[in-house]
Amino acid sequence: MAGDNQPELVEVIREIRERVRARHPQGQAAGNIALPDLSPVVHARDTAAAKVASIGTVNPRAPGLANSVIQAFKKLTARLLDWHVREQVEFNRATLASLEAILETLNENNRALSRLAAGLDDLRGEIAALGDLKEEARELKDIRTHWSVWRQEWEHKLSVNEVQFLRSVADLQAAFTHRATLMESSFREMTRGQHGDYLGALERSGLDIQKRLWADLEKSRAEFERLIHTELRLIRQRASIAAADIPTAGAPATPPIHAFDYARFAERFRGSEDYVRRKQEFYVPYFRTTREALDLGCGRGEFLELMKQAGVDARGVDSSVECVAVCRQKGLTADAADLFSHLSSQPEGTIGGIFCAQVVEHLPPERIPEMIRLCAEKLERGGLLAIETPNPQCLAIFASHFYLDPTHTRPVPSSLLSFYMEEAGFGRLEVHTLSPAVESMPTLGSLPEDFREAFFGGLDFAILGRKL
Repeated sequence: MAGDNQPELVEVIREIRERVRARHPQGQAAGNIALPDLSPVVHARDTAAAKVASIGTVNPRAPGLANSVIQAFKKLTARLLDWHVREQVEFNRATLASLEAILETLNENNRALSRLAAGLDDLRGEIAALGDLKEEARELKDIRTHWSVWRQEWEHKLSVNEVQFLRSVADLQAAFTHRATLMESSFREMTRGQHGDYLGALERSGLDIQKRLWADLEKSRAEFERLIHTELRLIRQRASIAAADIPTAGAPATPPIHAFDYARFAERFRGSEDYVRRKQEFYVPYFRTTREALDLGCGRGEFLELMKQAGVDARGVDSSVECVAVCRQKGLTADAADLFSHLSSQPEGTIGGIFCAQVVEHLPPERIPEMIRLCAEKLERGGLLAIETPNPQCLAIFASHFYLDPTHTRPVPSSLLSFYMEEAGFGRLEVHTLSPAVESMPTLGSLPEDFREAFFGGLDFAILGRKL
């Protein structure tokens, strides 16, 4: 608590000292007047007052019986001598009082001198202010003396500045006009250039549209020419069939009765001969070493043409007299006959390879094992049997492919054909998926790959086996 109150006590002591110094100015300077130092007089007064106060007092000593006796004696002696020293004491006190009065007078004198010094400082400030006013008056007089000259110079400078300003404004106006003219010509040039670019782009667009139009017209023309050529070819084939008497091999063929033109149907929905030929190039490596090949359901003869190009002796059989006529017009060997009757009439173990594409789905289901058994009987040992049919594991064929052909009976799974072929004595079986569904249905590409391969793989499959 003493430490907390110490700053406050220090501040109180400082304030007391300031008040005392203000009341008793000693050894200070009031302005340029040095005040007399009264400290020695004050110290002398304090010493005398202390001596006067000590008259009649007894000096203390160590306690004890002797001290008590001595102190009692001293006090008795002081009382006895009081009448003798009373006048001296009064004189001393009167002297101290006069000294106090003198000291107070001197303090009052110092205070008067301080006030006088303060008044002198104020007087000096007023005199300095008067000097400033005098200087200002002198300057005003000088301004009045030179005002006429300054006014003439100012008016001259004002006129010169006005002329310079007007010239600057004129220069700026000329520069602005020139800049505006340049910007206008630049804008006109830019507009002219943009207009030229627009006309050029318009002309190029017109030419591009004309080119695309001519290309579309050429495409449409080619498509119509292809259709006309196909129709003329079919008409010529029918005319040649009507003019020629095509003998049948073995039992007479019983051509199916269709309520529509099946040749046109095959051209539109199965594909052109070039398309089918490109698909059947897959089988060429398997039949290249075959001694002799038989195509069951040869149709328009695409496989026979591939075998002829590969140097393989091949012949076909089809129940359609029209298809056989088409094959013969191409210089291919083909017979019009029922495939079961034709196979039954062939010697056993004499055929090197048998190809059967897009046929088994047209047969009654109960006759498929019979066809495979006949193929096994007529093939030589190691002979190849290749069967192609729509793939029922691909769900896309049921949406837009299999039931499009009204002559289809039912799809045949690859596992069922494998079973039939194993039962008939075929081994080394191979199953291949053909014609990926994503090629004809691009939207399937958004499905996950494993799901697409499992349910939307190939539209067709081929099964190949060797006779054991």
